[in-house]
This record gives sequence, C-alpha cells and structure tokens, in this order.
Amino acid sequence: MNLRACLDTFDRLASLLQSPLLFVLRVYWGWSFVQTGWGKLMHLDRTTEFFASLNLPAPKLNAIAASTTECLGGGLLALGLFARPASVPLAVTMIVAYATADREAVQAIFSDTDKFTSAAPFLFLVVSLLVLAFGPGKWSIDHLRARGAKA
Repeated sequence: MNLRACLDTFDRLASLLQSPLLFVLRVYWGWSFVQTGWGKLMHLDRTTEFFASLNLPAPKLNAIAASTTECLGGGLLALGLFARPASVPLAVTMIVAYATADREAVQAIFSDTDKFTSAAPFLFLVVSLLVLAFGPGKWSIDHLRARGAKA
C-alpha cells in the first residue's frame, strides 16, 4: 500500500469520529447551557442585579433574554434540532458575556491566553461556533429530518 492510500484510509477512519464527537459536545454543552439558563431564570432577581452591576441597559429584560436563549437554545443544541440556527444566538450571548462580565479576559487574549481560555464563556462559545461551522453531525434530529426530506 502506498503512502497516499494509507493517508486516504487514515482520513476515512478519522472522519468516523466526527459525528460521535459532535454528539458528545452538543449534548454535554447543550445541557450545560440549559442548566445555566434555567438557574438564571429561577433566580431572576439575582441575575438582574448582576446585569445591573455590569451597567447593562434594561437589566431585567436582558437577564430574561440571555437566560431564555441559554435554556431554549441549549435544549435545541443538545437535541441537534435547528442546531445551527440555535448556535448563533448562543454564540452572541457568550460574546456579550465576554464583553461585559469577562472584559479582563478579553483584554488579555494575547498577553495571557490562559485567562481568556479559562473564562466561563470560552467553552460555551467554542462549542457554539463548532456546531455553527460543522453542523450537528449525523447523530442529530436535524440529520434525520434532512434524510426524511430527501426520501
């Protein structure tokens, strides 16, 4: 077997990991979004106070919007249902979280990368962007719906 054939075989085998990896990321972080969103909704007064301390406009409205986005968007992400569209508001919510609650981490993105990557929004944002870029994978409701539409 020549080198090109070996590399092609390796690529085919490695690509078998794509859907299981996307599934694990979606379910784990989608459920994590649900939990954090639900926690904020159940303690809306505290969330509103925190948002007010960040000088966000309309803190209660923004608390409801962010919490609902995390809760509902996270559920869709975990299920792989409308996962790409759901990942957009989730990513925007995490970008706003970085810009407001973790501003120091953003300012340290090049000087102290550990500070940036250890901030709470980091992995939530990364997973949202991965699903946006690569889709939810074959182990998702979106994939089943697309297959059903083709049939």
